[in-house]
Amino acid sequence: MKSEVHKTIVTRLLRQLQAGAAATAIVMTCAFASPASALDDKMSPIATPAQPNAIELSTGPLPGATAKEAWHSQYGSVFARNVTVATITPFLPDPAKATGAAVIVAPGGGFRTLSMENEGWDVAQALADQGVAAFVLKYRLNPTPEDMGEFERSMAEMFSGAARPPRPGQDNPAVALAPQIADARAAFSLVRSRAAEWHIDPDRIGMVGFSAGAMLTLSTALYGEDAKPAFIGDIYGPLTPVTVPADAPPLFIALAADDPFFANAGYGLIDNWRAAKRPVEFHLYEQGGHGFGMYKKETTSTGWFDSFVRWLGMHGYLKPKA
Repeated sequence: MKSEVHKTIVTRLLRQLQAGAAATAIVMTCAFASPASALDDKMSPIATPAQPNAIELSTGPLPGATAKEAWHSQYGSVFARNVTVATITPFLPDPAKATGAAVIVAPGGGFRTLSMENEGWDVAQALADQGVAAFVLKYRLNPTPEDMGEFERSMAEMFSGAARPPRPGQDNPAVALAPQIADARAAFSLVRSRAAEWHIDPDRIGMVGFSAGAMLTLSTALYGEDAKPAFIGDIYGPLTPVTVPADAPPLFIALAADDPFFANAGYGLIDNWRAAKRPVEFHLYEQGGHGFGMYKKETTSTGWFDSFVRWLGMHGYLKPKA
């Protein structure tokens, strides 16, 4: 069920991404996460990592995109940008401990970059270690300048509020995030089509996302039509109100109280899920900032993954289906 309230909120967030208020979420996505951030916050171009297991999705190249996919390191982690062709990378558990459950993992980065390591590969490997198959979704992104210096200047421009206004049609998140939602739908379709090969129950595939990836995860549940995640995880994404469908999946949320972007806008998403009598679990950590992901920190936000795994277990996803 589509919600006018959700459309309004997502529109506002997308405009912030273009107008600058959320630009720091892109530039500083890990600035509040890594103890070493002061030492390695410089964006440094790197060669595209080998991704031998990546599987191209059926959504094709991003229309109108001309810049080539590029990668860089920052905060001791690895990021991709100018992604024009979507892929998923499987992380499959040891068959002896496989539970038959699976998760599509959506990294964050403001729809301009993807935190492929901290919010992608590391998460997927940790899930596979628990017996849950995981698939890192490298979804298509809004174009950025090819030159690293120009890219950094464009981010500074966004932060200054000098970005171009939204294009017509961006008032509807189903339109604004159409390429990314299509990528998520294609990921679910591919995983289900190969479920027997990968020893996955096609009815036990969920999705977890971080920041912008959390926005995509929620939008996939609301607008993704045939995707129908069995469960969803919203890790430091917006908690603004939505209209909750009667068949909404169980929802896990983790957010730090000092998150500079999403901690002070209320908890409408949680209230709506509860009012609809749908399962929801919410962890509000005193400290952790934004973008903590799988970084090891002194704050209790580091424990979000253990809580998420326990939550999966409570819902029966850490054991084969009886």
